[in-house]
Amino acid sequence: MSIDGWQEVLEVLRRNKLRALLTALSVAWGIFMLVLLLAAGNGLRHGVEWDFRDDATNSIWIRQGMTSLPHGGHAPGRPVHLDVHDIEALRREIPGLDRMSGRYRLQGSYSVSRGGKRGTFELRGVHPDHQYMERTIMLSGRFINDVDVEERRKVAVIGPTVKATLFGKTDPLGEMIDIRGVVYKVIGVFEDQGSESELRSVYLPISTAQLVYHGGSRVHQILYSTGAASLAESHAMAKRTRDLIAERHHFDPDDRRAAPITNNLAQFRKLMDIFDWVRTFVWVVGIGTLFAGIVGVSNIMIISVQERTREIGIRKALGATPRSIISMILSEALLLTALAGYVGLTAGVALVEVVRRHLPENEYVRNPSLDVRVAFIAMLLLIGAGALAGLLPALAAARVRPIVAMRET
Repeated sequence: MSIDGWQEVLEVLRRNKLRALLTALSVAWGIFMLVLLLAAGNGLRHGVEWDFRDDATNSIWIRQGMTSLPHGGHAPGRPVHLDVHDIEALRREIPGLDRMSGRYRLQGSYSVSRGGKRGTFELRGVHPDHQYMERTIMLSGRFINDVDVEERRKVAVIGPTVKATLFGKTDPLGEMIDIRGVVYKVIGVFEDQGSESELRSVYLPISTAQLVYHGGSRVHQILYSTGAASLAESHAMAKRTRDLIAERHHFDPDDRRAAPITNNLAQFRKLMDIFDWVRTFVWVVGIGTLFAGIVGVSNIMIISVQERTREIGIRKALGATPRSIISMILSEALLLTALAGYVGLTAGVALVEVVRRHLPENEYVRNPSLDVRVAFIAMLLLIGAGALAGLLPALAAARVRPIVAMRET
């Protein structure tokens, strides 16, 4: 359309300010709600992903428990204690197993000192692969390695809270710490994205922890990653793990309390599937709300065409082509929806940004945001809907017969 054509469209909208404003408001509200719903869905999804930040999602965890079913002459209520031989059996019998670590946890807080400084922290005996399983980030030095475990070295990797308490701003690498009368050499400082308790931990070679603190061959947890295994393959690995542990410790394989097993990949996929459904639902609701606004635009355009029947007839009598009539009506519909959509989109994005910056720390919603591609798709959808809203009234206008139209009073 020419500049004169756009000026004419603006003049039509100006003459019907209230009608145009109310119609635009319905369209703006539809796109505004779509933006908010999509951002809220992303915030919930990010909250779930944040919960899994501390552990490898492709991992299976086995914990010691207590039997709840009778089996092989044994009454329920019998404790099941895992050991390093279970780790060897799993590594040998579970195909596709990638990284693996045992965890020997010393219950309660142990007194750790260095010079005149002292604090109470949690001790964990682990294998080298524990760094991957817990997504441990090394700030300085190194993590425990295979040689440390094989030689039962008295070395320790400390968290940032332990470092701050015992060393302040001093570099702790190579320094000694005392844990209940046993001296360990600090070989690394780690960072962890988990809870505060993770930062108050001291990692030791599992063999050293078992020897010094009378653990024998016992472990409290076994962790292993499933590599590139699919969801179905991880389920098969978890089942094989349960059967193997049940066989070794003589309990019913259906007794889930005897050795609780957590398949992080299955849990993560299940939650992500839920949010995929949530996103689909949000799009359906948002598009439904937007469609209601577009129906309003279409109705307003039909009324506009009826009111301008005489004008359209005169135009056609003076030589206006059906194409120019359709272009005029479509331009009015597109301008109305595009401006209203832009206002609704801008308002929605601005509100999301304000909420994102001032949202307090919580366990459920984190970083609600809107993908730029989603915003682009929403605008394309809006423009397409605006064209559709104006198409039927435009075609009706193009079919107006000049003689009949000029008889309208």
